[in-house]
Amino acid sequence: MEHTGPDAHPWLVALEQSGLGVAMRQSLLLYPAVEILHIFGFVLLVGSIVGFDLRMLGLAARLPVAPFARHVVPLAMLGFCLAAPMGLLLFATEATSIAANTAFRFKLTCIAIGLLNAAAFHLGPWRSLLQRGEVTMAAKLGAVVSLLAWSGAIIGGRLIAYL
Repeated sequence: MEHTGPDAHPWLVALEQSGLGVAMRQSLLLYPAVEILHIFGFVLLVGSIVGFDLRMLGLAARLPVAPFARHVVPLAMLGFCLAAPMGLLLFATEATSIAANTAFRFKLTCIAIGLLNAAAFHLGPWRSLLQRGEVTMAAKLGAVVSLLAWSGAIIGGRLIAYL
């Protein structure tokens, strides 16, 4: 199923028609295997992030933040490193139509917000949290933004098939 209309960007057409795009569409097992790995990746990513964000918002307040973060941040990073390339493989199957999909664009926007928020958190509230040992209002705000962004990414990803 190729969507090479006049509005399609050449790089999207090239990706979709590449050996990778063709293999993803034609293989009986490749697409479902990649989709399963994509799901495992975002489960690790978002599951770890949700746990950490809920801790920032006061859940399990007796649990020290720094040791908890040492466990969940690497899991989140592993999840992203699995989900992102698997997502690219899924994208290659119908790059021209998916790129134009509103839900896909929403998903990418939410992922960008989530990543920028994580970077901002590590540059600001995380340092003060380690120095003072308290969860600041900035850390709580970052947790709320994170929960919204990553929830939006999941919702957007799920809606791709319907929009």
